[in-house]
Amino acid sequence: MSFDTPIERRGTHCVKWDSMESIYGVPADTGISMWVADMDFQTAPVVQDAVEAMARHGVYGYFGDDSKYRAAIQWWMKTRHNWDLDPAHIFTTHGLVNGTAMCVDAFTKAGDGVVLFTPVYHAFARVITAADRRVVECEMVRENGRYRMDFEAYDAQMTGNEKMVILCSPHNPGGTVWTREELQEVADFAKRHDLVLVSDEIHHDLVMPGHRHIAMSLIDDIDDRLVMMTATTKTFNIAGSHSGNVIISDPVLREKFATRMAALGLSPNSFGLFMASAAYSPEGAAWVDDLIKYLDGNRRLFDDAVNAIPGLQSMPLEATYLAWVDFEGTGMTREEFTKRVEKGAGIAANHGPTFGKGGESYLRFNIATPRARVKEACDRLAEAFKDLQ
Repeated sequence: MSFDTPIERRGTHCVKWDSMESIYGVPADTGISMWVADMDFQTAPVVQDAVEAMARHGVYGYFGDDSKYRAAIQWWMKTRHNWDLDPAHIFTTHGLVNGTAMCVDAFTKAGDGVVLFTPVYHAFARVITAADRRVVECEMVRENGRYRMDFEAYDAQMTGNEKMVILCSPHNPGGTVWTREELQEVADFAKRHDLVLVSDEIHHDLVMPGHRHIAMSLIDDIDDRLVMMTATTKTFNIAGSHSGNVIISDPVLREKFATRMAALGLSPNSFGLFMASAAYSPEGAAWVDDLIKYLDGNRRLFDDAVNAIPGLQSMPLEATYLAWVDFEGTGMTREEFTKRVEKGAGIAANHGPTFGKGGESYLRFNIATPRARVKEACDRLAEAFKDLQ
């Protein structure tokens, strides 16, 4: 397969393309959708083969004996991330937004504070607020083209009411790959304030050449408070399967989580399990390697074009396929630069403020689309801001 092959997604119940006009006012027929974090590529052939085998069988009953599924996860984490995990520690949730909500439900109570390092993935704050917990925004600092965390400032913010901290690793929307030292600082912060640490690592396979993701589970002395979240869904573009994994090595935390899972009657769908089992394989790994090379090419094209526009700055993308572009240098209001992108360029991109404090001057662009479309988006942005050049 070729990542350059355009796939028509309009009219397929695709939120990314079919909701673009109603949400952003970008015309459905001529607009470019660069907001929702899924890819415009077909999944790996090995995953497609698994789905087709299910269709040929034609019986979609209850899934039983998930030992091969658990073994596939175990193999992938060891092979790709040097992480030895016990398959008995895996819970399968209805995606990782559901996994986040389950963690909030299991490990905190109404009124408790949950710490986020902002700007960060917007669904975190949404589920925290909906659960009647308090969002504690610890704003990150931009330094040398990437984000860093200021723990001296965060320590001063803590009141003792906080019970959990959620880390996005690699970071969405900034694309930062945290170093071992930075991850250790997060772990130490969680210990100082007696917080459950939830590490959402859904983008851990989508790391650009020259960078290496380190699983939080490999950081010293954190297992007693650590909850790991991983999934095949971002890596293999199968988000509609709504499957994700919450992996907990500590027996006390694991029992609390298991109790809430049982109380809510949650169980995964068979499509997600079959797809994940197929994805976490040597064939799947080879496809991901090819995907990363293609995304890296898109990244270079997009960053070079955007950074050539005076006043625009794309944060160097170390991981994910989500470009985080700062418009502060234009001197424009948020309303003005957003209008130029949506009305002038005809591009739908995520609004920065939805990611929390620190996102006010940004838009997030999804570059996981055929390169010709990335090139067209770059040309449209250059035209929309040509008076600055």
